[in-house]
Amino acid sequence: MRLSAIHTYPVKGCRRRDHDVARVEPWGLAGDRRWMIVGGNGVGVTQRETTRLVALDAVPHDGGLLLRAEGHADLAVPEPAGGEPVAVRTFRNRKVPVPALPGGPAADAWVSGFLGRDARLVWLARPTRHIPSGDREHDTGDQVSFADAYPLLLATTASLDTLNGWLAEAGEEPVPMARFRPNLVVEGAPAWAEDDWAGRPLRVGGVRFRAAGPCVRCVVTTTDQDTGVRGKEPLRTLGRYRNVRQKLLFGLHLVPTASGSVTVGDELTVEG
Repeated sequence: MRLSAIHTYPVKGCRRRDHDVARVEPWGLAGDRRWMIVGGNGVGVTQRETTRLVALDAVPHDGGLLLRAEGHADLAVPEPAGGEPVAVRTFRNRKVPVPALPGGPAADAWVSGFLGRDARLVWLARPTRHIPSGDREHDTGDQVSFADAYPLLLATTASLDTLNGWLAEAGEEPVPMARFRPNLVVEGAPAWAEDDWAGRPLRVGGVRFRAAGPCVRCVVTTTDQDTGVRGKEPLRTLGRYRNVRQKLLFGLHLVPTASGSVTVGDELTVEG
């Protein structure tokens, strides 16, 4: 089993970046989902509510971020060096607010113009807890970015191949791995092998992780990550074959237990 792809999402919900090598930090891959767009209520704006985000290309660089989108001038946004933190939440129903630093008036104007609504860009200077202790079987503590629940998401190519086989049987088009927005993609594992990895330690190259359980999928998987067009698949088919206690599963959450770097081609070993 080997690592075949590495992805990060600099702004939560926006276009992915592909990597050959990535640094693993306690809260996930370096640069992954440390920025987030929030509405006037301080709640994160995600693809669940607007598919417009697929058109936002955020390019990280030392000390900041470059925002790009067709029809909009590029904007360089420096990482906030200070200022009064604002309380934000990744989702409306999250009980724990997170202190984030504002990206500044220029960034706010850019994301507001891009979305066509009042919005702000914020930066998570220090990753911190945003899920109450006890809400998850495998608690991440403060080791999480603006990710939904856990620092990283892993998916396997064999599981996607099997899902696409089911879609073909139903007369539906296959879906690419991009629909599931993973950080790490693994080839060489049997389909759904990741179901058995939950709760176990595993190693990618020289970096160790704890498998925190399966990922529950939402409407974002039905969104074409290039065009923003939304359909009914693959959720409908996941509901037929991967419905566990009314939760549609694809992928595996990971929590790093050590820092280091991962590289495409690294071997994955499941321990325990």
